[in-house]
Amino acid sequence: MKDLVIQIVKNVVDHPEEVDAREVEGEQTTIVEISTNQEDVGKVIGKKGRTIKAIRTLVNAAAIRQGKRVTVEIVEPGS
Repeated sequence: MKDLVIQIVKNVVDHPEEVDAREVEGEQTTIVEISTNQEDVGKVIGKKGRTIKAIRTLVNAAAIRQGKRVTVEIVEPGS
């Protein structure tokens, strides 16, 4: 899932070389944390959160096909 998220986010942002994602495995859910350049955070979120919602929907659909649960979150740059 991490690779899917990276591929999608790199096509949205102005600084694709600074996109990174990290998977945190839980008991039932995997969390994919996205970090990117400070200037690109707004592009990943989109107007009224539409872009991040679309990313979450795509990743959720791919995860369900594999029998998994995945959550996508944006991590503040520099943390």
